[in-house]
Amino acid sequence: MTDRLQPGDRAPDFTLADDTGATVTLSKIAGKVIVYFYPAAMTPGCTKQACDFSDSLDHLAAQGYTVLGISPDEPKKLASFRERDGLTITLLSDPDRAVLTAWGAFGEKKLYGRVVQGVIRSTFVVEDGAIAHAAYNVKATGHVAKLRKDLRLDA
Repeated sequence: MTDRLQPGDRAPDFTLADDTGATVTLSKIAGKVIVYFYPAAMTPGCTKQACDFSDSLDHLAAQGYTVLGISPDEPKKLASFRERDGLTITLLSDPDRAVLTAWGAFGEKKLYGRVVQGVIRSTFVVEDGAIAHAAYNVKATGHVAKLRKDLRLDA
Protein backbone atom coordinates (compact mmCIF):
# COMPACT_ATOMS: atom_id res chain seq x y z
CA MET A 1 0.00 0.00 0.00
CA THR A 2 1.11 3.54 -0.73
CA ASP A 3 1.71 5.86 2.20
CA ARG A 4 -1.38 7.70 3.30
CA LEU A 5 -1.87 11.16 1.88
CA GLN A 6 -1.75 14.12 4.24
CA PRO A 7 -2.96 17.71 3.93
CA GLY A 8 -0.46 19.64 1.81
CA ASP A 9 0.50 16.63 -0.35
CA ARG A 10 -0.03 16.90 -4.10
CA ALA A 11 -3.16 15.02 -5.11
CA PRO A 12 -2.23 12.18 -7.46
CA ASP A 13 -3.81 13.05 -10.80
CA PHE A 14 -5.97 10.49 -12.59
CA THR A 15 -8.16 9.94 -15.61
CA LEU A 16 -10.94 7.38 -15.10
CA ALA A 17 -14.11 6.32 -16.92
CA ASP A 18 -17.44 7.35 -15.46
CA ASP A 19 -20.64 5.31 -15.52
CA THR A 20 -21.32 6.40 -19.14
CA GLY A 21 -17.81 5.48 -20.34
CA ALA A 22 -16.72 9.14 -20.66
CA THR A 23 -13.41 10.03 -19.03
CA VAL A 24 -12.89 12.40 -16.11
CA THR A 25 -9.48 13.89 -15.28
CA LEU A 26 -9.00 15.30 -11.80
CA SER A 27 -6.61 18.09 -12.85
CA LYS A 28 -9.15 19.40 -15.40
CA ILE A 29 -11.83 20.07 -12.79
CA ALA A 30 -12.02 23.69 -11.66
CA GLY A 31 -12.70 24.49 -8.02
CA LYS A 32 -12.63 22.22 -5.01
CA VAL A 33 -13.12 18.48 -5.39
CA ILE A 34 -14.30 15.89 -2.88
CA VAL A 35 -12.87 12.51 -3.89
CA TYR A 36 -14.21 9.55 -1.98
CA PHE A 37 -13.36 5.88 -2.34
CA TYR A 38 -15.85 3.14 -1.54
CA PRO A 39 -15.64 -0.67 -1.77
CA ALA A 40 -18.56 -1.70 -3.99
CA ALA A 41 -21.60 -0.24 -5.71
CA MET A 42 -25.02 -1.43 -4.60
CA THR A 43 -23.96 -2.63 -1.15
CA PRO A 44 -25.82 -1.19 1.86
CA GLY A 45 -23.08 1.05 3.28
CA CYS A 46 -21.88 2.28 -0.10
CA THR A 47 -25.47 3.00 -1.15
CA LYS A 48 -26.07 5.03 2.02
CA GLN A 49 -22.89 7.03 1.48
CA ALA A 50 -23.59 7.69 -2.23
CA CYS A 51 -27.17 8.74 -1.46
CA ASP A 52 -25.92 11.07 1.29
CA PHE A 53 -23.47 12.71 -1.12
CA SER A 54 -26.19 12.99 -3.78
CA ASP A 55 -28.62 14.52 -1.27
CA SER A 56 -25.94 17.08 -0.31
CA LEU A 57 -24.74 17.78 -3.85
CA ASP A 58 -26.67 21.02 -4.40
CA HIS A 59 -25.33 22.44 -1.13
CA LEU A 60 -21.78 21.26 -1.86
CA ALA A 61 -21.90 22.59 -5.44
CA ALA A 62 -23.12 25.97 -4.16
CA GLN A 63 -19.94 26.07 -2.03
CA GLY A 64 -17.78 25.27 -5.11
CA TYR A 65 -17.33 21.51 -4.60
CA THR A 66 -17.48 18.74 -7.18
CA VAL A 67 -17.98 15.21 -5.81
CA LEU A 68 -16.29 12.14 -7.34
CA GLY A 69 -17.01 8.65 -6.01
CA ILE A 70 -14.46 5.99 -7.01
CA SER A 71 -14.73 2.21 -6.72
CA PRO A 72 -13.26 -0.82 -8.50
CA ASP A 73 -16.65 -1.45 -10.17
CA GLU A 74 -16.95 -1.45 -13.96
CA PRO A 75 -18.85 1.47 -15.61
CA LYS A 76 -21.84 -0.76 -16.42
CA LYS A 77 -22.35 -1.60 -12.73
CA LEU A 78 -21.92 2.07 -11.80
CA ALA A 79 -24.63 2.99 -14.34
CA SER A 80 -26.99 0.48 -12.73
CA PHE A 81 -26.11 1.92 -9.30
CA ARG A 82 -26.86 5.46 -10.48
CA GLU A 83 -30.15 4.46 -12.05
CA ARG A 84 -31.33 2.25 -9.19
CA ASP A 85 -30.68 4.87 -6.50
CA GLY A 86 -31.18 8.11 -8.46
CA LEU A 87 -27.60 9.22 -7.76
CA THR A 88 -26.49 12.66 -8.96
CA ILE A 89 -22.78 12.49 -8.10
CA THR A 90 -20.09 11.46 -10.58
CA LEU A 91 -19.16 7.77 -10.23
CA LEU A 92 -15.78 6.63 -11.54
CA SER A 93 -14.40 3.17 -12.28
CA ASP A 94 -10.93 2.05 -11.14
CA PRO A 95 -11.00 -1.69 -11.91
CA ASP A 96 -7.22 -2.17 -11.71
CA ARG A 97 -7.16 -0.26 -8.37
CA ALA A 98 -4.24 1.93 -9.53
CA VAL A 99 -5.86 5.17 -8.36
CA LEU A 100 -7.09 3.57 -5.14
CA THR A 101 -3.52 2.44 -4.45
CA ALA A 102 -1.94 5.81 -5.35
CA TRP A 103 -4.26 7.52 -2.86
CA GLY A 104 -3.59 4.97 -0.09
CA ALA A 105 -7.19 3.75 -0.29
CA PHE A 106 -6.41 0.12 -1.09
CA GLY A 107 -4.56 -2.25 1.17
CA GLU A 108 -4.82 -4.10 4.45
CA LYS A 109 -7.90 -3.49 6.52
CA LYS A 110 -9.91 -5.31 9.14
CA LEU A 111 -13.17 -6.87 8.07
CA TYR A 112 -15.17 -8.68 10.73
CA GLY A 113 -12.01 -9.07 12.82
CA ARG A 114 -9.90 -10.50 9.98
CA VAL A 115 -7.13 -8.69 8.10
CA VAL A 116 -7.92 -8.60 4.38
CA GLN A 117 -6.83 -6.70 1.27
CA GLY A 118 -9.48 -4.31 0.04
CA VAL A 119 -10.76 -0.80 -0.49
CA ILE A 120 -10.28 1.44 2.53
CA ARG A 121 -13.30 3.76 2.68
CA SER A 122 -11.61 7.17 2.42
CA THR A 123 -12.48 10.78 1.62
CA PHE A 124 -10.31 13.67 0.46
CA VAL A 125 -10.82 17.32 -0.34
CA VAL A 126 -8.59 18.65 -3.12
CA GLU A 127 -7.97 22.38 -3.51
CA ASP A 128 -5.59 23.80 -6.12
CA GLY A 129 -4.20 20.32 -6.81
CA ALA A 130 -3.29 19.64 -3.18
CA ILE A 131 -4.88 17.57 -0.45
CA ALA A 132 -6.70 19.95 1.93
CA HIS A 133 -8.44 17.23 3.98
CA ALA A 134 -7.77 13.48 4.23
CA ALA A 135 -9.82 10.90 6.15
CA TYR A 136 -9.24 7.14 6.09
CA ASN A 137 -11.44 4.36 7.47
CA VAL A 138 -14.51 6.58 7.50
CA LYS A 139 -17.95 5.25 8.38
CA ALA A 140 -20.49 5.16 5.56
CA THR A 141 -23.35 6.34 7.74
CA GLY A 142 -23.09 9.93 8.91
CA HIS A 143 -19.84 10.61 7.07
CA VAL A 144 -21.20 13.30 4.73
CA ALA A 145 -22.72 15.21 7.66
CA LYS A 146 -19.39 15.00 9.52
CA LEU A 147 -17.49 16.15 6.42
CA ARG A 148 -19.83 19.12 5.98
CA LYS A 149 -19.27 20.01 9.65
CA ASP A 150 -15.46 19.60 9.36
CA LEU A 151 -15.47 21.87 6.29
CA ARG A 152 -17.80 24.32 8.08
CA LEU A 153 -20.38 24.13 5.30
CA ASP A 154 -23.48 24.02 7.48
CA ALA A 155 -23.26 27.57 8.80
